[in-house]
Amino acid sequence: MSIPSEKQLLESACHFGHRKEKWNPKMAPFLYGTRRGIHIFDLTKTCNGLKKVCDHMKKLQTEGKTILFVSTKQQSIPMLESIAKKLNQPMVTKKWIPGLLTNWSTIKRRLKYYLDLQRSFQTGEVEKYTKKEQTSLRKKLAKLDTALAGVSRMTGLPDAVFIVDAILDRVAVLEAAKLKIPLFGICDSNADPDLFTAFIPGNDDAVKSLLMILSTIENELLEASPKKAHVDDELVAA
Repeated sequence: MSIPSEKQLLESACHFGHRKEKWNPKMAPFLYGTRRGIHIFDLTKTCNGLKKVCDHMKKLQTEGKTILFVSTKQQSIPMLESIAKKLNQPMVTKKWIPGLLTNWSTIKRRLKYYLDLQRSFQTGEVEKYTKKEQTSLRKKLAKLDTALAGVSRMTGLPDAVFIVDAILDRVAVLEAAKLKIPLFGICDSNADPDLFTAFIPGNDDAVKSLLMILSTIENELLEASPKKAHVDDELVAA
């Protein structure tokens, strides 16, 4: 799948920003103007931004690097989960745990506890506890599953982070920026683009816009994925 044209981006409502009073002036260079009080994106720059983000992330994917995909925005969650699962990458779609990046040493210990607890239920080891204790542990596991399932296979900090909504998941943006982890994502007209390594100026709310942008990223990165060669090698070895 190639990068969509400006016409395709227009048809997918990628050009709509927020009301002009809610904007971030730093996004001015990426705006075409206003229409009925709504900022309109310059789709030439949206197209260029999407290509730039895809190029950066394709390189990371080809090299087998870890990209953490983040979005707690309801309408984007199924799309983001699809991307992360197909690319075998970690994700956060339920709730961002403060300190997930900046306090990784503590999070890593919680991850170990979560995986150990999960394993105890899978192996039946949990049966050594009383029924009351098992119920308590099951509740703990459910909470940890919600918080950590998407990042359970992360063994260290990610090599990059991709964020759908820079405002809704601003804590994740700030943590990545603080640690100087390469940051990619969509910047609507109210976002701060200075925190991003590369970004897509465009509508991060409309389902059509999200589908167009995220499906492009998914397909571009799938083409770059090193997994095919790895699977072929395994088949030959077998």
